[in-house]
Amino acid sequence: MTAPGDSDQIFSVASQIERMLRFEAALARAESRAGVIPPDAAIAIGQACRLELFDVDTLQRDALRAGTIAIPFVQQLIAQTPMETRPYVHWGATSQDVIDTALVLQMRDGLDALIADLNLIGDAAALLAEEHRTSVMPGRTLLQQAVPITFGLKAARWLGAVARQIATLRTLRGDALVLQFGGAAGTMAALAEHGTSVAALLAAELDLPLPDMPWHAERDRPATVVAALGVTAGVLTKIASDIVLMAQTEVAEVTEGLAPGKGGSSAMPQKRNPVDATFAIAAARLAIGAVPVVLAAMSQEHERGAGGWQAEWTAIPDAFRHTLRAAAHVRCAVTGLDVRTDRMRVNLEEASGTLMAESLATALAAHVGRPEALRVVAELSERALHEHTTLYDAANRDTRVRRSLSGDALARALDPASYLGSTDELIDRVLRSWRDSNQAGPR
Repeated sequence: MTAPGDSDQIFSVASQIERMLRFEAALARAESRAGVIPPDAAIAIGQACRLELFDVDTLQRDALRAGTIAIPFVQQLIAQTPMETRPYVHWGATSQDVIDTALVLQMRDGLDALIADLNLIGDAAALLAEEHRTSVMPGRTLLQQAVPITFGLKAARWLGAVARQIATLRTLRGDALVLQFGGAAGTMAALAEHGTSVAALLAAELDLPLPDMPWHAERDRPATVVAALGVTAGVLTKIASDIVLMAQTEVAEVTEGLAPGKGGSSAMPQKRNPVDATFAIAAARLAIGAVPVVLAAMSQEHERGAGGWQAEWTAIPDAFRHTLRAAAHVRCAVTGLDVRTDRMRVNLEEASGTLMAESLATALAAHVGRPEALRVVAELSERALHEHTTLYDAANRDTRVRRSLSGDALARALDPASYLGSTDELIDRVLRSWRDSNQAGPR
């Protein structure tokens, strides 16, 4: 679980260096096991791969001049090892191997953190779906009241969308985050006949899948992950936008949970702003904005890219940071959501209760046919709105309706709780899928 600001730690420079050190130590162990370098050299290199021995600020400064942080990084690593060990540091690897694999390790941690938050959002949405399966509220299309739904159904939709993203991200974690190791141009030539065995041992050391070949200039895997982050950010925006719209003063169907200093205004004491949902929308838009950069970076030249790879250094961490922030804010909003069922009932009567027009037309169509029923109910809806009365009153006074529907039938046709269709079954299906997915594997 991440707090809104914790995502920076996963993709900090210090975190990158720590994972680069993990790569170098694992490479030395793999090469020692393959008989490429002496065992004592692997031990010495491993002992030097400690973050506290490295000057991160200097690495950042020197990276600007060198063109990649890997060059000053390897220089500092060499300086930390005994003289007789130095020829074996970074043996057979290239800058992109260590940088890409470090990024893959960061991405793996980032996906773990994101999936954890999505699971918490899903749990909260599942609870809301169950608790409010009968809490009737207006369903809205194009921001206008349409037909009744329940808040439980809305929460179940949130849950279904979140569950799909979790499944996608879990699959990508296992399939798209793979070792990068190929040497200068992807041939592992510096390792002679040991190249593929070292790569396999290195992948095992880092607990990463071993791809068929290095992917220096084939960026489909990281691009697929970032595209999935964009979709996840879009799902989070949907949930946050629903909350913002339902929290409007004129709607007032939900509010975010109270916390000291949360949601106030510097000028208006009455304000209780949906700050978590608002921040989630902002973060999600920033995450989505990083996706085209990574997709455009897939156009890379020959065996190593000039510019595209470098663009990923900023865009991929940004996509993760912003998606993680969006998820953390949505989690806070959904888990503390104050649901106003009383206000939902009041809102059902807005617009003279005309959100029941389809229900009335459906009931009437059995007696006069659908075209005539739609014409009559449209006329009655206009009358109710024009005369500031209700659709029930307008229909109850209309002889065409009274000839076809009894008083009980008219009341039933205009009762929002009687026009919910398959709502209960739909909620049950989503909740059942959620429970099954949680039992099927680790969260």
